Amino acid sequence: MGLLLNAYFLYYSTLYSLVTASPMHNTNIKARYLATTISRFLKRKMVFVGGPRQVGKTTMAVSFLSPATKTNLSYLNWDDIKSKTIIKSGELPKSPLLVFDEIHKYKRWRNLIKGYYDRLSGETAIIVTGSARLDFYRRGGDSLMGRYRYLRLHPFTLNELKIFAPSDLRALLKFGGFPDPLFSQSDIDHKLWLKERLYRIVNDDIRDLENVREYNLLENLAELLPSKVGSPLSVKSLSEDLEVNHRTVESWLDILEKVYYCYRIAPFGAPKIRAVKKAKKLYLWDWSAIPEPGFRFENLVAGHLLKYCHYYEDTEGDTYELRYLRDTDLREIDFVVLKNTKPLFAVECKTGEKGLSKHIEYFKTRTKIPAFYQVHLGVKDYVPQTAVRVLPFTTFCKEL
Repeated sequence: MGLLLNAYFLYYSTLYSLVTASPMHNTNIKARYLATTISRFLKRKMVFVGGPRQVGKTTMAVSFLSPATKTNLSYLNWDDIKSKTIIKSGELPKSPLLVFDEIHKYKRWRNLIKGYYDRLSGETAIIVTGSARLDFYRRGGDSLMGRYRYLRLHPFTLNELKIFAPSDLRALLKFGGFPDPLFSQSDIDHKLWLKERLYRIVNDDIRDLENVREYNLLENLAELLPSKVGSPLSVKSLSEDLEVNHRTVESWLDILEKVYYCYRIAPFGAPKIRAVKKAKKLYLWDWSAIPEPGFRFENLVAGHLLKYCHYYEDTEGDTYELRYLRDTDLREIDFVVLKNTKPLFAVECKTGEKGLSKHIEYFKTRTKIPAFYQVHLGVKDYVPQTAVRVLPFTTFCKEL
């Protein structure tokens, strides 16, 4: 856990001091994995950064600012009265970079940012950060078309932290990938953080995004979901538990996905198997909220793979999908990664060093998936047959 604690001090140094023009040139800062991409995109367009609440969007954006920004207010937060006045007046500070945080709370923010970009293009780069509302509201019109790139920031993973010791994986499994609980590694702080985060998602993010009457029931739904991770989700069962109709639960699940609380993955319907077609599996952005260790590990793997898909989709333009494979006889592979509708590889999760899953052998001969991996929490690494490998999850991450 020593490496994680070192990462803590490096990461939070960005929050308390704006010390460099770019995090890529400062050895005192733990640069996030999107830093190089943002630097490249900023040369031509604005960069919008979205993602879950408390994932580190503001800290990352602020790390791009120079020391001079302490005095010229190049970081502008809509929730700050002074910043709000500056934004609405249009009297922006002269700076090579401006960071706008939570500006999407302003009703006319799209036209405002468009005007700033058109006026300052070539002189000032612009980063806009926000939660789910930024992702939702940017879709409401085309006034910004062609002027920005949108990137999704994910929680920390083994790949990004570049730590692969078993103790660090255990810490990541227990505390999740969000900066505060991961780097503090306090059981009490973690439990308090989980409650506070859920409360803020329901009472801040959702209230600003959607008009929902039964906030208490929606919060109850969110509290039920950690126990539903890893299996095909039954909306009917949830509607019976909450005593509301099917359509209402479905709409609430959509809302919880919009605010980055959870996500669902669809089945992969390979043509030569009797694959299930509709039932989706659900996972959480914060896997540390899942009580059962096996499903928590599966969710951690899902988070790593979704981050992989989103990164290449946001930076290269190809379409990546995370799916699962299951047939009507209940044979299943946990994950299949697709690129432009074609499978790249499949991943099966096992907490222990068990023998090769029979389901891998079955689906290998009946699908066009080119590679199968069975990942686990042990140390064994071997190739039982062609195009199949059983290996530790830490090793899988290094090679991914």
